[in-house]
Amino acid sequence: MKLSLEVVTLAVSDVDRALAFYTEQVGFHLDVDYAPDEEFRVVQLTPPGSGASVQFGVGLTEAEPGSSRGTYLVATDIEGAREALVARGVRASGIRHKSRLPDWRGGFEAGTDPERRDYASFFDFTDPDGNQWFVQERGHQATGGGS
Repeated sequence: MKLSLEVVTLAVSDVDRALAFYTEQVGFHLDVDYAPDEEFRVVQLTPPGSGASVQFGVGLTEAEPGSSRGTYLVATDIEGAREALVARGVRASGIRHKSRLPDWRGGFEAGTDPERRDYASFFDFTDPDGNQWFVQERGHQATGGGS
């Protein structure tokens, strides 16, 4: 059996405000904005490079606006991703990384993981309703001079 995650539904209080935040500030691509009447509207957006999308709107969920927690985005360059979002007006936390222990039970230390280990560096941000997102680094490739 093959299953793939395609869409995550977010609860928002103001669809147009959320649409502006996710497209203008976070840089998601607008796939669909469909509203056949006042009782139903679906807005679907896809993060750049992602196979999964998010949707929000009217008549989609009974969840409280801002109730989504712990949805992850993955970046190959955590520092560049944070800089780009902050430059677009997103209020992002500082980067932190998992403390170096033999396993992942440790706490966090400030800054990017010195070894750039997959799944070790994070920052987070929230949308205007308080839905929380984490950005995690995976697949970082060192650049620069070397022989």
